[in-house]
Amino acid sequence: MWSNKSFLIVGGSSGIGLEVTRRLVELGSTVTVWSRSLCEELEALGVAHESVDVGRDVSDATLPERLDGVAYFPGSINLSPFERMKEDVFLDDIQVNLLGAVRVLRRAVPAMARAGGGSVVMVSTVAVQTGMSYHASIAAAKGAVEGLTRSLAAEYAPKKVRFNAIAPSLTDTPLSERLLNSEQKRERAGERHPLGRVGTVGDQAAAALYLLGEESTWMTGQIIHVDGGMSSLRIA
Repeated sequence: MWSNKSFLIVGGSSGIGLEVTRRLVELGSTVTVWSRSLCEELEALGVAHESVDVGRDVSDATLPERLDGVAYFPGSINLSPFERMKEDVFLDDIQVNLLGAVRVLRRAVPAMARAGGGSVVMVSTVAVQTGMSYHASIAAAKGAVEGLTRSLAAEYAPKKVRFNAIAPSLTDTPLSERLLNSEQKRERAGERHPLGRVGTVGDQAAAALYLLGEESTWMTGQIIHVDGGMSSLRIA
């Protein structure tokens, strides 16, 4: 199922992207990583790596000869009261989360379509469906990601290219380190979730791999909430 597959993981040098890369390699897949830096663990995995900044033109980046799936993991967490949030924050969040994905997909999706299909996995956030204070910028950017996911799912369904997204709640990654940098913060964050803890990279990677794999071939245009029940449950 996995050993004859080739995947492009964008942002695969840390957090969820690194965990997805690790699992794909263990399953025997061929993995190419685009990220700004090459970490020691990624180097040890022996994957093909290219230094790519998705905030810039990616037209010269090298695509694998064969491409069965793409996962896009670059993201941001900019939390602030709306009145203090400068316009540059909104622009930066849109640049990383939406426009970076657009640049990558404009390169990768036509190749998958010509080859007969594939799977694209995007990343949203629980804050799109569930309104949360101080999340205006990231929720707006990720809301655009969800719209892009559904629109491209419709456009490319005849060509068998699937588009889905995971929508995490707070997950323990380097990106969220400042929100979880004490035991007290971690406990309080966990208590806000019905399942009593914050997410792990393994939680999110498992969902991403499901969407990349053959067991989800009748799924497209879906937003999968991997959020500890945050988006749908209220515990009395």
